[in-house]
Amino acid sequence: MLSALARNLPPALRRHRLVTPGTLLTWHRRLVRWKWHQTAVGPGRPALPGEMVALIQRLARENSTWGYVRIQGELRRLGHRVAAATIRRVLRRLGLPPAPQRASRQTWRSFLRSQDHTLVACDFMHVGTVFRKRLYVFFVMEIATRRVRVLGVTAHLTGAWVTQLARNLLMDLEGRAGCFWFLIRDRDSKFTAAFDVVFAGNGTAVIPTPPQSPRSNAFAERWIRTARTECTDRLLITGERHLRTVLNQYAEHDNAGRAHRSLGLRAPDDDPNVIPLAAAAVRRCQVRGGLLNEYRTMSPRLPHHPQETPSSAA
Repeated sequence: MLSALARNLPPALRRHRLVTPGTLLTWHRRLVRWKWHQTAVGPGRPALPGEMVALIQRLARENSTWGYVRIQGELRRLGHRVAAATIRRVLRRLGLPPAPQRASRQTWRSFLRSQDHTLVACDFMHVGTVFRKRLYVFFVMEIATRRVRVLGVTAHLTGAWVTQLARNLLMDLEGRAGCFWFLIRDRDSKFTAAFDVVFAGNGTAVIPTPPQSPRSNAFAERWIRTARTECTDRLLITGERHLRTVLNQYAEHDNAGRAHRSLGLRAPDDDPNVIPLAAAAVRRCQVRGGLLNEYRTMSPRLPHHPQETPSSAA
């Protein structure tokens, strides 16, 4: 009270104060602090809910180029108002660096996943016959869909044969050929300059893998192992025509009737809208005399395929 009233006293009376000017000013500062003091509810600001922290972390991990303000804007579009400084503190506490550093930490897996719709890989596969004759298979794979095409089988592998199969492939793809920007191949001598020119004319850049680096063409190499394990190693191949028939059937099975881990346990040609039916309606379809099995949902009113049996019989 004395501090507040002393501000209105005339100069003559101020000389007869009972306290020093410093004391009076100290009292006045306390008065001002007391007036503007607000009682805090709890220790600081309320913490963000755990689900909001998880959402901020998800946005930052899934979008390596998004900064704090960009994440703030996305949250506001979703109906959440969070300050950019709060987002910075959350990401710092989670060990996530700012956007430029997150973008530079991109992994090969995420890079290939963002580019896979433009990639196609090719490779050779060799199979031995019962007459101790080696046959060569040339195939290509679309990386995004894992769809495989067996282009040809021969006992005499030449560069001219491979080049002609490349021309045939582009003719079969027609308009889809322009979707593939890069072709991955190894450094086999059968991939001649004429082979590269065929794809260069289509606007597809040919990327040779480093020497002695099969993992650089991992998708094609993995398909070779799968085809051998599930098909060719379990059969006696008699010749080119037999091998061509077997691999064409296996490629059709691989594209339409085999679950792929990289595709969420679905086949490349699967319909995404699958209607679950009763277990009694599931039928087995045998491929290559029972070497491979496919299971489909069939209507009970339709006649069964001669090679189809109920799943319980399997």
